[in-house]
Amino acid sequence: MTQRYDGPVIDPHHHLWDLGLQRHPWLQKAQTSGEETAFGSLAPILRNYGIDDYRADAARQNIVATVHVEAGWSVAHPLEESRWLGGLDRSSGVARRYVARVPLDGPDAARLLEAEAENPNVVGIRDILSWHPDVAKRFAPRPDRMGDPAWRAGLAHATRLGLVFDLMLYPWQMAEALDLVQAFPDTLFVLNHGGSPADRTKDGMALWHRGLRAFGGKPNLRLKISDLVAYDNDWTLESLRPVIEHCLDCFGPARSMFASDFPVAGLHASFDEVYQVFRTVAAELSLDEQRALFFATANDTYRLGLDDPAGIGRGRHV
Repeated sequence: MTQRYDGPVIDPHHHLWDLGLQRHPWLQKAQTSGEETAFGSLAPILRNYGIDDYRADAARQNIVATVHVEAGWSVAHPLEESRWLGGLDRSSGVARRYVARVPLDGPDAARLLEAEAENPNVVGIRDILSWHPDVAKRFAPRPDRMGDPAWRAGLAHATRLGLVFDLMLYPWQMAEALDLVQAFPDTLFVLNHGGSPADRTKDGMALWHRGLRAFGGKPNLRLKISDLVAYDNDWTLESLRPVIEHCLDCFGPARSMFASDFPVAGLHASFDEVYQVFRTVAAELSLDEQRALFFATANDTYRLGLDDPAGIGRGRHV
């Protein structure tokens, strides 16, 4: 075992929201209906979650900067989420950069992408592709968007604007997504949540293993190892370890990054529990490899512009 990394950490995937704004339909629906979702009951997170809430959850993990990923803000109110984030006190490093939401097949996609790209804090776009025949597990409006010429035209425009694309899907969509990643070699894709190993059956995990292995061979794709507890609600260190190890075997530390996905991951684990698993599994690696997972890959991918932790010590806590 090598020395455990204790330098500054970037969290490249979390969410903030103010439910009083009534801009998050998925949370508003859960408030009124109480229906189960892909994550189970959302009751514990049906509350405002701001910068101070995040800082309290993350207080013991030496996080110096974060990337805010779109939190399902209503598409009826485009551009508002980025503007709302810009009005928060982000001096602690929380929400230093944003991944914004733009439906790439929407009639106004080009204009919205250009408007988001003008914001120096917006470094990426996420338009969730995860589709499931079970409505409760469905995030995307239809299953065939990746092959739609209009959707691909939106992605091409985002790429021309220099925006990263956060790729969220289920393993049974990986073959289709592999074609997408190959068709857009100039796009930097970031696969969310370790490829979402949601089907824990033997066949389901085998499909995920094969798909992730194929993805790992594509140089324009990076991986976020995040919210694995959403797919393994009865998780233990030993149940999560092989999943993380397969992620690292496929992508390597230089193309992988650990992320919290808070507060959503908080439905199944505390912030400290999530990072304790990351730190324990990563402790088998060299310090340089650990630095990549906790800091360097995210810093490069999302253009955070922070000094390398090898030279700045522990940095500033958020």
